[in-house]
Amino acid sequence: MLDRRKVLAGVSTVALASLVSSKLWAASAIKPDDASALLVIDVQNCFLPGGSLAVKEGEQVVPVINKIAKSFANVVMTQDWHTPGHVSFASVHSGKKPFETIDLPYGKQVLWPDHCVQGTDGAALSKDLSIPQAALIIRKGFHKDVDSYSAFMEADGKTTTGLAAYLKSRKIKRVFVAGLATDFCVAWTALDARKTGFEVYVVEDACRGIDTQGSLAKAWADMAKAGVKRIQSGDIAVTA
Repeated sequence: MLDRRKVLAGVSTVALASLVSSKLWAASAIKPDDASALLVIDVQNCFLPGGSLAVKEGEQVVPVINKIAKSFANVVMTQDWHTPGHVSFASVHSGKKPFETIDLPYGKQVLWPDHCVQGTDGAALSKDLSIPQAALIIRKGFHKDVDSYSAFMEADGKTTTGLAAYLKSRKIKRVFVAGLATDFCVAWTALDARKTGFEVYVVEDACRGIDTQGSLAKAWADMAKAGVKRIQSGDIAVTA
């Protein structure tokens, strides 16, 4: 026969362990504060299903971003905002195809399908994003002869977007990066944020990558080397 005292003791032990585990998780979860900002990168129609440069599973980042955004008082969103005939479009380079590379004055340039052209529906942010507290939208890539992946700096390495000054004026010390695509605009944003002096987290399950010619693995390696912290959305204490 079962010893009721032993059974009850066992149940109590399990309950206590569960409570302790819960408290430990709560203590270790990252709690965004007034010195934290969420950067939502390029969640635009061109990068979502049906878009001209659709990122596989790109739509899956939207509910994750909406969820974690509730915990941030400071949110910045970005948009690719290209001119027609932008230098990064394969269509403007005779004989070139998307995903080939060329040399430009500022370095290697991946050529893309035409995407996120100013004023088009493809350049619009996803209608499913629900972040009413977002205070700023940074538009990048609007110089015809220079591409721009990073939310901080264009691809020439010297033309700034003004984002660093904006964040510093609000005494932001750490940024959390989410969006599309992991191996390009997200990674370049994270790397430039580190160069600018911010503590940086990339929320992996709130991002999706393109992964052309090993670009995804290289991006994660570059970010790790720079001190970018790789986390999941579950690591963030989410406000109900």
